[in-house]
Amino acid sequence: MQEKGTISIHTENIFPIIKKFLYSDNEIFLRELVSNAVDATQKIKRLSSLGQFKGDLGDLRVRVSFDEQKKTLTISDNGLGMTAEEIKKYINQIAFSGATEFVEKFKDAKDANEIIGKFGMGFYSAFMVADQVEIDTLSYQDGAEAARWTCDGSTEFEISKSSRTTRGTDIILHINKDSEEFLNQGKLQGILTKYCQFLPIPIQFGTRSTQEPDGEDKDGKPQYKTVEVDNIMNNTQPIWTKAPTELKEEDYLAFYRELYPFSEDPLFWIHLNVDYPFNLTGVLYFPKVKNDFELHRNKIKLFSRQVFITDEVKDVVPEFLMLLHGVIDSPDIPLNVSRSFLQADSHVKKINTYITKKVADKLAELYKNDRKAYEGKWSDIGLFVKYGMISDEKFYEKAKDFALLENTQKELFTLDEYVQKVKEVQTDKDGTLVYLYTTDQAKQDAFIQSAGKKGYDVLIMNSPIDGHFISHFEHKLEKTAIKRVDSDSIEKLIQKTDTPEHILNEEEVTKIKSIFEKAINKPGMHPEVESLSTDELPVIVTMDEFMRRMKDMAKMGGGMGFYGSMPDRYKVTINGNHQLIGRILQSQDEAEQQGLARQAFDLALLAQGMLSGAELTEFVNRSVSLI
Repeated sequence: MQEKGTISIHTENIFPIIKKFLYSDNEIFLRELVSNAVDATQKIKRLSSLGQFKGDLGDLRVRVSFDEQKKTLTISDNGLGMTAEEIKKYINQIAFSGATEFVEKFKDAKDANEIIGKFGMGFYSAFMVADQVEIDTLSYQDGAEAARWTCDGSTEFEISKSSRTTRGTDIILHINKDSEEFLNQGKLQGILTKYCQFLPIPIQFGTRSTQEPDGEDKDGKPQYKTVEVDNIMNNTQPIWTKAPTELKEEDYLAFYRELYPFSEDPLFWIHLNVDYPFNLTGVLYFPKVKNDFELHRNKIKLFSRQVFITDEVKDVVPEFLMLLHGVIDSPDIPLNVSRSFLQADSHVKKINTYITKKVADKLAELYKNDRKAYEGKWSDIGLFVKYGMISDEKFYEKAKDFALLENTQKELFTLDEYVQKVKEVQTDKDGTLVYLYTTDQAKQDAFIQSAGKKGYDVLIMNSPIDGHFISHFEHKLEKTAIKRVDSDSIEKLIQKTDTPEHILNEEEVTKIKSIFEKAINKPGMHPEVESLSTDELPVIVTMDEFMRRMKDMAKMGGGMGFYGSMPDRYKVTINGNHQLIGRILQSQDEAEQQGLARQAFDLALLAQGMLSGAELTEFVNRSVSLI
């Protein structure tokens, strides 16, 4: 038997397009061919379980091998196999999928979608790397004849009889000159590890050496011999394919270490398992996240029936959960998925919503069941929760019950608890509740202590997203303002009464401002005299809360570019009630006035961590002289 023909294509010149442009990454060919082999193997198992195949299944596995001399790469299976007629139908007619007919035939079988195959387009990815492709196959059907199909990448093919005697299929690729990298063991092993690590059928790639016991020597010492064993590349039953009731904590931790061998153990995890209105399984882990966002992103792997698709999952997983690690497996997402598909597909949108809900439910459960343990994890999970509250309204509504605020005393409060803690003391004369916060407890200590003298509480807001979180959070609260503790004098931050007059008269105010303007001589620094407590510093340097917040958000890429380009402007508050200010006014020596004014100003800069370099050296030398 020998037959020649032309591959049936429904659009003129489509075949070269399939070869060159269907796949963006040419290493995908190996995933496609191994996946096809796995499907064929799973189908024979399924037919056997349904009583449709009575023969011996044998050792079901997929083998990948290469020959550097012959420049061939072979993918072998002992699955269904094909007849010559099936080759014509499934391989030659690209636009027709054999899966449809197969499922129809066994539509009454349970879990019919498990046996859907991928014939046709995926197979042709082989021509991205091969000048010629052969199929050597024998169908499982009684009396079937083995067949060989050959094609050189044009639309012409040849089918002939084969001498094959065992059930299954070999796909033999004659690798082209530009693709000889795929005849390298390390390269192939890397691709198989990436795409086939969790396929449900064992994937064998070559052999490896191991040591086995081989008796004892004359002194009774154990002897070992080197033997060659099959090198199986994959874990056929990863934990997401099992029910949570079958798994222990150590199973989840062991799988995490398999995925991320050099990472710290995760905080906790969520096992996903849903079959309506879409199919989804997986495990998502909460890692220990510090302040480096990018280090932890893109660690979720997307699979379709245990075949790796991509780790670019930002349309499947909500943006704020991109810091999670783990796997998601959904047969509703095709292997050759495009970005536009992920953005438009209704299943993907439902998966996104489902994952958000599962994460919110898990966090709420942890908080409710063991608040102390939850608080112990807050330094790591707070980043997720705040990010989610900013970016997802539904998540915000759930998270406001388990989101925590931390103060400088390391105490943690829910949002409602914190209102009750501070509303009596920190409500200003206009009835606005003021939250105070610090971004750097050590640097802003002087201001925190000033707040403490008034009995005020100060929150810690020092994560990379806290600038955005504060603005979003403030918008949600009624008659509440959130101010950084060093953004003004404490009397102005929470104004209890109309500002009292300071002890200086108008002439003294004009004179002291003039002295400080000469002593400071800095752009964007404008002194103003105010009435502060006598135990406050003589001079305070602050930046307006709104301006500083906009500039911080601009640095984080929050669309505030206009503010980011504006020069820094600081308010220099002179405490008209401080005795040092009186001493400066009383001095008749202009040099002494300037020296004391500069010293007071430098002390204010020092309190803000803004004194460095030559100015710091000058301050130290001046301090020594004054002493």
